Amino acid sequence: MWKQAVRLSERAQQRGTGRARPFLDRRQCACYSGTLRLASSSSSSSSSPHAPSPRIQKEKRRREKEKAILSSTNVEEGIQWTEKERIVYSAPTLPGEKKDTSLPFPSSYSPQFVESSWYQWWEKEGLFTPEYQSRLPQAVSRTFSLCIPPPNVTGTLHIGHALTVAIEDALARWRRMQGHKVLWVPGCDHAGIATQAVVERKLLKHHGKRRQDYTREEFLQEVWNWKNEKGDEIYHQLRKLGASLDWSRACFTMDPGFSSAVTEAFVRLCDSGLIYRSEGLVNWSCALESAISDIEVDTVELSGRTLLSVPGYQQKVEFGTMVTFSYPIEGQEGEVSVSTTRPETMLGDVAIAVHPDDPRYQSLHHKHCRHPFTHRLLPIVPDPLVDMGLGTGAVKVTPAHDHTDFLLSQRHSLPRLTVIGGDGTMTALCGPWLEGVKRFDARKRVMDALMEKKMLKGKKDHPMSLPVCSRSGDVIEPLLQKQWFVRCKEMANRAMQAVDNGELEITPHFYKKTWKNWLSNISDWCISRQLWWGHQIPAYRVSLPDMADPEEERWVWGRSESEARERAAGKFGVDPGAVVLTQDPDVLDTWFSSGLFPFAMLGWPQQTLDLQQFYPNTILETGSDLIFFWVARMVMLGTELTGQLPFKQVLFHSLVRDKHGRKMSKSLGNVIDPLDVISGVSLQRLLEKVKEGNLDPRETEVAMEAQRRDFPRGIPECGTDALRFALCSYKLQGEDICLSVSQVLACRHFCNKMWQTLRFTLTALDASDRPLGELAQPSWNTFTMTRFTEIVIVFVWGCEPFGGGVWKCRRMFTRPRCGDLCGGGPLGSVDRWICSRLRSTVLQCEEGLNSADLQAVTSALHSYWLHCLCDVYLECVKPILAEQGTEGRRPAEGRGQAELESVRAVLFHCVSMSLTLLSPFMPFLTEELWQRLQEYRPAASAALAVSAAPAASLCVQPYPRSDQLDHWHFPQEESDFTFIQEVVRVTRSLRAQCHMTKARPDLWVVCTPSQARTLLHFSSAVRTLGRITNLHLHCPAGPDDTPLPICSPPPPKGSVVGVVNHTCQLHLDVQDSVDADKQSLLLSQRRERFSLAWRSGSLEPKFPITQRKCRNG
Repeated sequence: MWKQAVRLSERAQQRGTGRARPFLDRRQCACYSGTLRLASSSSSSSSSPHAPSPRIQKEKRRREKEKAILSSTNVEEGIQWTEKERIVYSAPTLPGEKKDTSLPFPSSYSPQFVESSWYQWWEKEGLFTPEYQSRLPQAVSRTFSLCIPPPNVTGTLHIGHALTVAIEDALARWRRMQGHKVLWVPGCDHAGIATQAVVERKLLKHHGKRRQDYTREEFLQEVWNWKNEKGDEIYHQLRKLGASLDWSRACFTMDPGFSSAVTEAFVRLCDSGLIYRSEGLVNWSCALESAISDIEVDTVELSGRTLLSVPGYQQKVEFGTMVTFSYPIEGQEGEVSVSTTRPETMLGDVAIAVHPDDPRYQSLHHKHCRHPFTHRLLPIVPDPLVDMGLGTGAVKVTPAHDHTDFLLSQRHSLPRLTVIGGDGTMTALCGPWLEGVKRFDARKRVMDALMEKKMLKGKKDHPMSLPVCSRSGDVIEPLLQKQWFVRCKEMANRAMQAVDNGELEITPHFYKKTWKNWLSNISDWCISRQLWWGHQIPAYRVSLPDMADPEEERWVWGRSESEARERAAGKFGVDPGAVVLTQDPDVLDTWFSSGLFPFAMLGWPQQTLDLQQFYPNTILETGSDLIFFWVARMVMLGTELTGQLPFKQVLFHSLVRDKHGRKMSKSLGNVIDPLDVISGVSLQRLLEKVKEGNLDPRETEVAMEAQRRDFPRGIPECGTDALRFALCSYKLQGEDICLSVSQVLACRHFCNKMWQTLRFTLTALDASDRPLGELAQPSWNTFTMTRFTEIVIVFVWGCEPFGGGVWKCRRMFTRPRCGDLCGGGPLGSVDRWICSRLRSTVLQCEEGLNSADLQAVTSALHSYWLHCLCDVYLECVKPILAEQGTEGRRPAEGRGQAELESVRAVLFHCVSMSLTLLSPFMPFLTEELWQRLQEYRPAASAALAVSAAPAASLCVQPYPRSDQLDHWHFPQEESDFTFIQEVVRVTRSLRAQCHMTKARPDLWVVCTPSQARTLLHFSSAVRTLGRITNLHLHCPAGPDDTPLPICSPPPPKGSVVGVVNHTCQLHLDVQDSVDADKQSLLLSQRRERFSLAWRSGSLEPKFPITQRKCRNG
């Protein structure tokens, strides 16, 4: 066996031409097992102490996950949800017209209602074009450009696409709202193999014709007809996701302009010597009769003998077995045994390799074995790469069908015999008995013939990785073909230097190592494909009248046939009229054209205005699985062809896995369609999709069982906004994302919370005829104080009366302590706190968006809306707003109209600004709610830039900036309110323990004077949130404490006590509200349960180690 076979395989992958990584992986798996292509000698074959292969371990983990899914002991309860009413927007609205938001506000959130009509209006208004920036008052002289990773024209969006769209759209919308000139270009890849396969199946099904029944031009016309009919489906799905793409610049890789860019790139690279034609091993699909790229190869893990369906075979084919046979030594007695998983390739064996120091074969060096069927002599060649410790140390060498053997043939000048043709049948080199026979049928014939000659030594199960074409389902064959290749080494060095020098930023940074490792060992790239659909290679084979050898290949290239003719005439010194040109029928690899996307989409090679403005792109955001296939190639091609990096920053997001940790893959049947999450889908339809996937029977069983358990009632309608917000809520850089639809459903509930908040806000704003006032910047020294008793007490200390209810502070504050409303009313303590929290949230959003940490942004916004705005502020102001609707009644507790107007203004501004912050993540819902708020918008104020004249849409409203909200920064209120929230929490806990629901008892707080001042400052919030009637403060005097002017007596006996911290206790007066005997019984029962748990040790993990040590003595 090959010594250090893994490293040899890696070198084969990197240095050889057209390397096929899946085959290298297969060799690695077999090498680790110590059985592939080894002799079956009992002396050394099975005792190798090698560790299990990583692929075997991976297969083991996969089987364990499948077992967990199918196991009855691992039944997980699926997501729980209740069918919601689907409300439909029914107002007559033409496509592109603005939605009518004057209709009655529905009682609950319905995605179908919210998402109707908005996108068509945004698109018609041109809000997503960079030209719209000139109309924005916040416009700045900066650009932000990026391209969407072009999905295949044949495909449908999967959850990975949805993640990409959610991230890129959030960044694009944020920059657009900041006033940048934003260009986000949509694109679609022609997907040569996939599209051709789809159209071929369609023609066979509807017309009973194969591709070969058409001329090339006729078939291409059929493909274009299909593309024009079905190819725009992907664009519809992108619109459904709310992607703010500039559709006027949509780019298809087969468009005339893009095709010209592809031709120009090929010609320039050929002229510079970076593209050449050579013979090399490639991934070959016999069903497609074409070379394919690594990304189009799926790996099927086999644990042993497995029967699989293969295109073109009526019966299933056996894989996962190891066949051992022997070669007789020529001229003497004896034989050499070798093993293989592909016995049909033995017809192409040209040598047997052994280690030069292996004593078993030293006498056989440079001798020969006789091939039993072709009668060729196979030299026994010594090579130090052979591991003599594995098997008998003899390895069969098949250079035309194995990557490592191909390298060995170069070292020892061995012939390369192709015994399997491009159509998957055996060639004439195999002899008449096998010529034209399909390769897997030939496998059985070869084994029967070996058995007949008594050369077959055995067959056994063997774990292996089988490479399969993702497009055709065919088993990949490595074949020796003449192809076009790109020299990558020099370009790769420049790509590495760009990262090392900081010119190209890669995020997360740990991908820099991956980037460098791959590029430093890169192989030349096979770019030709034997297809009809795609960019036909602009290279021409030259025929001249006086050519001595008609088979000799002479090639030229050009932007057109006429240019190629002139080049040929000049190169070979003949008259152009004597030159006969035949264009290469092959097409270019799809990844070649995709690698040009960042600049070809902008009009390159023409120096267009877009190219001058938006190239290099600002950022590239994509999945980490495309780092080699797409990103590295874009950097290499962009730098070579334009002299500039195609983008300044690369942002990789993690891969999406299902809730069981399995990678989402069509081959596993666990792909979640984002449109199913948006619109909802039944379990029956989910199971039908699994069946349509044509999976292996076991995979089908696992996939369907997983669907039944995860979605017993299907997937509920969650809406686009909830899906986008949920995707951005995950940690996008680092560990893979295990997507749970439950998380998306929770975000839908958050959408409903936002909806209900707006209903409450609109009700509050409707209840008054007065226009809203602006929140102005507060004064610094003199403050207009309310006449609330609790607030007066707070400021009595250290102040003196200045007359008429106005107090002048004796001490000079270093920051504003209060905000005023333009036109009169003051801001209360909770008003200042909620405004300050909003300013802090804006700051968190700035930091998160600048660093592309969308999880931090969504977390901050969710926390503010839910826990600050809804749980605290709305609850605090509900009693105040409830009074304004009571006619002829004087507001309680001295609250006046000015305070009501302050609450309305604060509520409007907090809700409106929060919607603006959320807009990049939830564009539909925020637009719907923001538009309904605009009729209440106050007059523009110079004091607050974000309150400038409203834009037509929230999409282009200025994004809030923290430096514009410094006058809303009250750090002391934010710090103090943390203590208030803890007091409220303990108070509620005491109420719950006493089973108090309606009663509102008095609360005594025993605390320090500083804590008492904080409680007095927020006394209204404490009473409202804690649901108490009166707040009493008792401050035991210490030697250094300054007493409060007003202090309550100690708390009454019989109160329920709760501890906030070591200096603050709460005493809830429950004597008249609860049954003391019943509570005593409940407490006794709780104590008994705790004691029992303590003695049994079940509480052990809940205690710190130090406490457990103390407890155990």
